[in-house]
Amino acid sequence: MDKEELKQKVIECLQTIYDPEIPVSIYELGLIYETDILPPLNNVQIVMTLTAPGCPAAQSIPLEVEQKIKQIEGVNEVSVVVTWDPPWTRDMMSEAAQLELGML
Repeated sequence: MDKEELKQKVIECLQTIYDPEIPVSIYELGLIYETDILPPLNNVQIVMTLTAPGCPAAQSIPLEVEQKIKQIEGVNEVSVVVTWDPPWTRDMMSEAAQLELGML
């Protein structure tokens, strides 16, 4: 599996992880800033944020991301970095997420 195929599988996996308070995936919410596949070992680095620093799921979501991505065939190590820069805003949500939440 090449780097692009693996990256697509990682994105598909991220689309199955939901913020417990919002019925939309963290990917569609715009919480994922970077998805990098680092050769030659297929290590995956995710840079993400949360909707707010006091988010009740601040511990569980990054852990769930790491655990689910590690289950993808071909992935070696997974690093999840939580950042607050730039801060998340509703503008980062996909059109589908905004539609689902009645914001369009």
